[in-house]
Amino acid sequence: MKNQKKKRWSDYLWIAELCYLFLGLFNILFAWLGMLFFCIPLLVAIFGSSKAYCNRYCGRGQLLGLLGERLKLSRNVPPPKFLRSRWFRYGFLTFFMIMFCLMLFSTYRVFTGALLSQTVTLLWVFKLPWQWADVSFVAPWIGQFAFGFFGVMLTSTVLGLVTMVFFRPRSWCVYCPMGTMTQGICKVRNGKKAKEYGSASKEDRRATETVGQ
Repeated sequence: MKNQKKKRWSDYLWIAELCYLFLGLFNILFAWLGMLFFCIPLLVAIFGSSKAYCNRYCGRGQLLGLLGERLKLSRNVPPPKFLRSRWFRYGFLTFFMIMFCLMLFSTYRVFTGALLSQTVTLLWVFKLPWQWADVSFVAPWIGQFAFGFFGVMLTSTVLGLVTMVFFRPRSWCVYCPMGTMTQGICKVRNGKKAKEYGSASKEDRRATETVGQ
């Protein structure tokens, strides 16, 4: 019998990703926890000069790998070249940040007196009614940010699932905005291709190695 690789606590962070999505459905204010998924990768890249978060601690990447590899929900073919290209990755990052800034602007408008919009926008187009969410006990702008940010997280999750099905399980990692940002930070800090951790799986490397090109 082959010796199975010993599991680390970090191998179960996909559970945190699932819990985040379910908690957001239960109470939209849990969407604020998603800021951890934004801040931690940037801090690791800034102070650690590496993509350790992407390679080892990203719960979404683990979840996509689990669904694609173990449950065989992926076609497991290489993503198209345009998806891996520099112009697409940085173009998608720019678009993503513009939409994120518009979400922040909506939050600011509510802060200054505009009406709260209890909808979650999926794929930046489809507005899903979310009237069951009770945010009356917090400031309206706090609720507005939660609705907007949960829409961002749901959208990126859907995109990750779609590319998982059609290509390799972790193809989302190729053009993930956070991965692109942390890669840029690591290049600035290291003056070379960001370090890849030996403990990362082969799938992790295949999905992320093109981001450094």
